[in-house]
Amino acid sequence: MTLRSMTGFARAEGSLGASSWHWEVRTVNGRGLDVRVRLPQGLERLEPVVRDACAKQLRRGNCSASLNVRRESSGQRIQLNEEALAQVAEAIDRATGLCKAEPARIDGVLAMKGVLEFVELEESEAEEDARHAAFRDTLMVALDQLNAAREAEGKRLCDVIVSLVATIEDLVDAVERAPARLPERVSERLSEQIARLGQDAGAFDPARLHQEAVLLAAKADIQEEIDRLLSHVAAARELLKSDDAVGRRLDFLAQEFNREANTICSKANDVEITGIGLELKATIDQLREQVQNIE
Repeated sequence: MTLRSMTGFARAEGSLGASSWHWEVRTVNGRGLDVRVRLPQGLERLEPVVRDACAKQLRRGNCSASLNVRRESSGQRIQLNEEALAQVAEAIDRATGLCKAEPARIDGVLAMKGVLEFVELEESEAEEDARHAAFRDTLMVALDQLNAAREAEGKRLCDVIVSLVATIEDLVDAVERAPARLPERVSERLSEQIARLGQDAGAFDPARLHQEAVLLAAKADIQEEIDRLLSHVAAARELLKSDDAVGRRLDFLAQEFNREANTICSKANDVEITGIGLELKATIDQLREQVQNIE
């Protein structure tokens, strides 16, 4: 059996040339699959790739994938702005003629704003494609790690769910074997109730009393609910053996468990059965809490 939790976190790092980066991918519970992507400016074209990769790896959960990129060197070069230099030289010549000043030194000219510029190194298309491919490879590593974490948590959840299903089966068995359900006990309780009614109202029609007693006994019968609960137990165990994403079906099954337990409690005509029914409801609530974490 391979269950996966919807909760997990992974971080994977990569590098190429002067660039290094890391992906962080985290998931939490969600009704469906909702992917949110955070990318550095200029890498927006990666977003569809990230969404597609997440959709192939994940079935359910709110997923957040973020990429952080840094460069070991500035990735810039110094460039002489010849137009600005010509304008500065012309201004210097004019100022020198007007003021009879010493000619300007070249280091002073180059220090003037706009004469030297820092420009970003342009990346070739092949280099850009290689870097983007490396980003995707690192993302896949992060998603593999995420799924490994989700499967590890899923195994723990599976052990808990298996134990809870076994407890539910034991409680249903206890209800089925409860002495209060024995025909002679049911008959005894009905006879006592009828006797009390007879003491208060001697004019009751015995035939009508018998008919009402039969109706009460039919309403109090919980065998159908017991059978359905045992059927749900078998269905839950089959789902736990599946390699598919069964979280939604387990959640629906837990609701059905709860429906039958409520009916048993409402029909219970004995303190013992009521007590077992309440314990059954508490166990089913625990089951629902756990299956809501399953993918």
